[in-house]
Amino acid sequence: MGEPASPAPRWPAFPHLRSVVVPVIHGSEGPTAISLALDLAHEVIFQGLVRVGRDEPMSGGAQRARETRRTLRELVAGAGGGARARARVRVSESPWVDLQEAIRNEDADLLALEWPTHLDALAADVDEILAAPSCDTLIVRGPLPRPVKRVIVPVRGGPHAELAVRIALRLRPAQLTVLHLTPLSAPTADAPFLGLQNVLRRLPEVELQTGATDDPAQTILEASAGFDAVVLGTSARPQDHRPTLGVVARRLLAESPIGVIAVRTRHPLPESPGDEAAGAGAISILVDKWFAENTHQADEFSNLERLLELKRAQGVTISLALPALNEEQTVGRVIRTLRQALQTRFPLIDEIVLIDSNSTDRTRQIARGLGIPVYIHQELLPELGHRSGKGEALWKSLWVTHGDLVVWIDTDIVNIHPRFVYGVIGPMLYDPRIQFVKGFYRRPLRVGDRMQAGGGGRVTELTARPLLNMFYPELSGIIQPLSGEYGGRRAALQLLPFFSGYGVETGLLIEVLERFGLPAIAQVDLLERIHHNQPLEALSKMSFAIIQAVIAKLERRFGRAILDDVNKSMKLIRYVDGEYLLEVDEVIERERPPMASLPEYLARLGNRTVQ
Repeated sequence: MGEPASPAPRWPAFPHLRSVVVPVIHGSEGPTAISLALDLAHEVIFQGLVRVGRDEPMSGGAQRARETRRTLRELVAGAGGGARARARVRVSESPWVDLQEAIRNEDADLLALEWPTHLDALAADVDEILAAPSCDTLIVRGPLPRPVKRVIVPVRGGPHAELAVRIALRLRPAQLTVLHLTPLSAPTADAPFLGLQNVLRRLPEVELQTGATDDPAQTILEASAGFDAVVLGTSARPQDHRPTLGVVARRLLAESPIGVIAVRTRHPLPESPGDEAAGAGAISILVDKWFAENTHQADEFSNLERLLELKRAQGVTISLALPALNEEQTVGRVIRTLRQALQTRFPLIDEIVLIDSNSTDRTRQIARGLGIPVYIHQELLPELGHRSGKGEALWKSLWVTHGDLVVWIDTDIVNIHPRFVYGVIGPMLYDPRIQFVKGFYRRPLRVGDRMQAGGGGRVTELTARPLLNMFYPELSGIIQPLSGEYGGRRAALQLLPFFSGYGVETGLLIEVLERFGLPAIAQVDLLERIHHNQPLEALSKMSFAIIQAVIAKLERRFGRAILDDVNKSMKLIRYVDGEYLLEVDEVIERERPPMASLPEYLARLGNRTVQ
C-alpha cells in the first residue's frame, strides 16, 4: 500500500522567508526575479520605481508612473493572491534610496534583484547595494526553469552559505548537491563550515560533495553541467570591511549557461574567517525546514470520513487515554463530546479510558456513569510500586490500552472540541514516518474576572523552551513542548522511558528526537485552549522538575552524573504572618523504564504485531 497523499501544503508564518520585495522598474523588466520571488515566499511585495534623469523634471515621470501602476496591477492579478503592490510608485533620480526606504517600512526578509537589468536601473553599484543590508539580498540571472529540478550549491563555509542552502531548499528541487570547496593549499574544512556540515548530513535530500581548487569559479562552472541552477553566497571576505559581490559570483553571473542565484545575508560577518560562531546558526536551516514541513493545523484533518478511510486502509486501532486528577467540573463534558463525535458518529476511536490519579472528588464516578473504563494508576502494576505524577499515569496507560496509536488529552479543557483529538491523530494517519505529534494552541490566562489572550504558557517560555534551545536546538521549533494534548505510535512509545512527574513531556520529546530523528515529530495547531491555570508555586515546582529532566538526559548523553540527590529538594519561600519562612519540598523526577522492557507487558501483547 502506498503512502496516502498529505493535505495540501501551506506556507507557515514562522520560518525564514515570509516576505520578499521585488522592484518593478519602468523600462527594466525583471521576470526571473519576480517568478523566483513568488516561488520562495508567502508574500511578494512589488515596489514600483521610475528613474528620471538629472536634467529631467520630476513631472516628466508622470506618464511612466501611470504605466508602472498598470504593470503592478497586472502582476498582482497574475500572482493569484500571493502578492501585493505598494500603493505609491516612486519617481526619483536615485531609485535605490527609495527602494531602501520601502524595504525598511515593510520589514521584509529578502530583496530580489535581477542581473543586470535591476542593478543598472537602480543607479547604484552592486557593491553599494550589498553594503546596505536592510534585509537579505538575492541577485538572480536566468535562465531559471519552473520548476527547478537540479540545484548545486557551492560553499566555502561563510555566513552566506547558510542562506544559499536555505534558498536552495525552498526551491524544492528533486536533486540538491552541496559542493564544499577548499583551496589546494589548505584542503581542510574551514571552522565555519563544520556547523553547516553537521546539519547537511542530517538532510537526506542533500548530496554533499567536496573538492579542492585554486580556481573555484572554473570548478563550479564545470561541476554545474547538467544542473538547472547554481545558488551561492557572495564574497564572505570583504576588502576594507565592505561587502562585495566577489570574483566567483561575478564570473558565474557573466559566464554560466544556467541560472545563477547569488545571495548575501543581512547579518554581520564574523570578525575573522576562522570564527567558529559563523556556522552556529546553521541549525536553524534544519529547524526551519522541519517547521515548514511538519507543522499542521487541526482544520487540515477535519474531514473525519477521510481519516476513517485512512485508518481502515492501514488496519490500525486508536486509543484515547484521559489522565485526570479532580476534574469533576469538566471531565463529563470532555467524555461526552469526544465519544459522540469520534465513536458514535465516526468510529475513529476504538477505546476511551480514564487514567485517574486517585481523585478525591467525583471524577471517577462521572466517568463510570458514562460507561468509560476507569483505572487508578497507583493500583496498576502494584509489584512495581506506585508514584504520584501525570507521567506515571501516561506510562501506565500503555498497560491498559490496546491501540496502535495512543492519544492523550487533559481533562480540564473548558472549550473541549473533537479537534483536540483528530488534530493529533491526523498527521500519523497521513504520514507513516510520523511517530509523535504535539499539539499547540493559544492559552488565555484568567486574571480575576478578565481573560488575557496571550498570558498562558509561562513555564514553557521561561523554562522549557530556553532549555531546549540551549541543549537540544533541533527542538527549538516546538511551539509548546509542555502541551497536554499529544500522542504517538505504540511501536515507538513502548520503547521510551517515561518520567513520572512534570518532566514527562520534555523527556518524551528528547527521547523521540534521539531515537527517531526530528522528521519523526510533528506539531499541530489546535487553535485555542481554555483551562484552569495553576498557582505560581505549582509552576515553580514544575520548572524544577523539567530542569531535572533535561539534566538527566544530559547525564546520559555525557556519561557522567551532574546532580546529587540533595539538589532535588526544592526550598520554597513562604511569607506567613509578616515573616519569611523556608519550606523544603522533595521534587524528584524519576524515570520508568520502557514499557516494552517489562516481561508482563510483552506477555500481554502475545503474538500481536504493533503497527
